[in-house]
Amino acid sequence: MFHDQLYNYSRPRPIRPGPRWMRFLCVVLGTGWPLTVGAQGTVTLPELTVYSPRVANQSPAGAFAMTVSALRFEPRVDIQGRNLAEGQADITIRGGIFENTGFQLGAVTILDPQTGHYLAELPVAPVFLGAPKVVTGADLALGAANATVGALAYEWRPVRTAGAAAVSVGENNLRRAEIYQGFSGGPAAAPRGVGVDVALAQSASDGAVAFGEHEFKRANLRLQLSAKTTQTDFFAGYQDKQFGWPNLYTPFNSNETEKIETALFVVNHRVDLGAGDRLEAAVFHRRNKDDYAFNRFAAVGPVHPFQHTTWLRGGSVNGHRTMGGLGLDFRGEVLADQINSTSLTAGRYRTRTLTKLALRGAKEWTPAAGGRALVRAGLTHDDTNRDGGKFSPVLEIARELTSPGLRRIYASYTETSQVPTYTALNSNATAGLFRGNPNLGRAASHNLEAGVAGAWSGWTTEAAVFYRRDVALVDWTFRRGVVARTANPVDLNVAGFECVARRTWSACEVVVGYTTLHKAADYRGAVVDASFYALNYARHRLTAAFLVRLGHGFELRIDNAARMQADNLLRIVGGDDALLSAVGLSFRPAAVRGLEFSVQADNLWNSAYQEVPAVPASPRQVSVTASFAW
Repeated sequence: MFHDQLYNYSRPRPIRPGPRWMRFLCVVLGTGWPLTVGAQGTVTLPELTVYSPRVANQSPAGAFAMTVSALRFEPRVDIQGRNLAEGQADITIRGGIFENTGFQLGAVTILDPQTGHYLAELPVAPVFLGAPKVVTGADLALGAANATVGALAYEWRPVRTAGAAAVSVGENNLRRAEIYQGFSGGPAAAPRGVGVDVALAQSASDGAVAFGEHEFKRANLRLQLSAKTTQTDFFAGYQDKQFGWPNLYTPFNSNETEKIETALFVVNHRVDLGAGDRLEAAVFHRRNKDDYAFNRFAAVGPVHPFQHTTWLRGGSVNGHRTMGGLGLDFRGEVLADQINSTSLTAGRYRTRTLTKLALRGAKEWTPAAGGRALVRAGLTHDDTNRDGGKFSPVLEIARELTSPGLRRIYASYTETSQVPTYTALNSNATAGLFRGNPNLGRAASHNLEAGVAGAWSGWTTEAAVFYRRDVALVDWTFRRGVVARTANPVDLNVAGFECVARRTWSACEVVVGYTTLHKAADYRGAVVDASFYALNYARHRLTAAFLVRLGHGFELRIDNAARMQADNLLRIVGGDDALLSAVGLSFRPAAVRGLEFSVQADNLWNSAYQEVPAVPASPRQVSVTASFAW
C-alpha cells in the first residue's frame, strides 16, 4: 500500500509546516517550502495516478514494489515468474514470449543484451514513474526498439514535495522497508523549478520453500528541472538482488541461485511545443551483472561457470510535429551493447550496435457526421552492424466519434523485427545446459488487428481482435533424452481477442479483462517435445480487480487471474488451469492523517500452478505493513 498512500491523496488535507530538518534541507537545496494555506487552512494536492489504475494491489506481499509488481494482474500483460515476480519474471504481451516485449523509459528503450529474462531489471522505484502504458500495433512501430509484439512505456513523473515510509513483516521471516522523499521548489508562477527526490528500499526473506530465500536492495536519486512546457530528469539508480529457487531455470531438480546487480543512469528531456506538438530526447547507460549457479552446493573456483556482465548505452529522439495540415511522428534511436561472459563465448561477436528510424504521417479530417477520421501511414527501419536491416510498413485507419456509446474504431497493419540476445547466439550449440545457435537471424512479426473503444451502461471498454505471424521467432525448446534447452527458430501463427472494461461507483471500482489466444507452430523440421516459452500461454485468461471502500477508513483490494493454459509436457505439477488471487485490507485512522495499516496475501489459494513449466510455484505469502505519508 506504500505507493497508494503517497499518490491517492488528492482530497484536501491540513497543511503541516513540516519538521525543522526538512525545512532546512529545502532552504539548502533552494527549493523553498511551496505549500500555501488555502481556505480554512487546507490545500488540495494535485491528483496523480497510482502506479497502475487497472490493478487493485499496487505492491506485493513478499518484497518491495518494482516496476514488474503491478503487472502481475494487468489485464493486457501476462507475467511468468520464478520465485517472486520481483525475483525474476518474464513479461509477455498478446501471446509473445519474454524477448518480444520492450521497455521504454521516457524517450529511450531499455534492453538487456544477454537475455530477455532481465528486461524487467529496472532499478527504478515505481514512485518515480507514471502508470505503464501497454503499447501494441501501430503505436509499437513508433515505440521501443527491438520489440515485436508489445512494449511497456513509462513517463517520468513530476517531482512533488511529499514523502512516505513503510515497514513490513511477514511469513518466512520477511523484513521489508521503503522510504521516499521528494522536494519541489519555487512558486507555481516561477519560470523554472528544481525538484529532487530520493528512494531507498530493502527486502529479505528466508523463502516460502527450502532454498528459496531472497535479499533485495535498491537506491534511487533524481534531479528534475521543470518549466511550464519542459521537464528534464537526471536519474541514477542501483539495485542488488540475490535469491534462490529450486529449478529456477532448468527442470533437473537442482537448487539454483542468482545474483543480479543493475545500475542505470538516464538524462531525459521533454518539451511541449503547443498545439499537440512535442519533442523528447534522452541518453542512458545501463550495466547489468549476473552471477547464476546451477547447483548452489557445487564447489566454485575463481571463475564462476555462469557469470555475465553487459553494458548498454544509447540515445533517442522522438516527437510529433504538424506541418501543412499533415501530422508527422518520428523516432530515431541508437543502442550499443557489450558482453563479458565466462560461458557465452561460442558466438561470432560480443559487441553490437542497433539502430531504429521511424517516420509516420497522419492526415485527419472531419466527416459530415461529425467526429474525426484519421489515416496514419509510415515506414520504420531496424538495423545492426552485425545483421542485415529491415524496412517495415505501418498503416492505421481510425474513426473517432462523439456519440455516448462507441468512441473509436480502428484497423491497422504493422510489421516489426528484432535480433536475438547473446544467450541464444553465444551459448555452446552442442554442450551445456543452454544450447544456442550463432546463425540465428532477424525475426519478423506481421500484425493485423482491429479494435473498438467506448462507454456502455457505465462501463468504459476497449477491445481488439488480432492475427499475428511471427517468422523465425527464437524459442527455447525441450527434447526427450537431451539434458538441456535449445534455441530454435519457430514460425508462429497467433490469433487472439482481448478486452478490458472498467466501472466506478462511489464505494467500489471494478476492472475486468479477458484474453483468448490460439497458436499454430512450425519448428522448421527440428524435433521438439515441449516449448518453455512460445507454447507456454493461456488459451483463456480472465482478470478481475476490485477496490471496495468499506467506510470508517477501511479499504479492501482484490486481484484475480483465472487461466486455462495450453497443454505442456514440462508442466507436471499444479495442472494447466489455475485461479491466482491477491487480497489486501487496509485501515487509515481518521485521527492521524497519512497513517495506514494493512495486511496482504499473495497467492491466496496457495495454488501450485507453475507459471514457467517445471519451475515450482511460489506458495502463499502473508505480510503486514505500517506506512506513513506526509
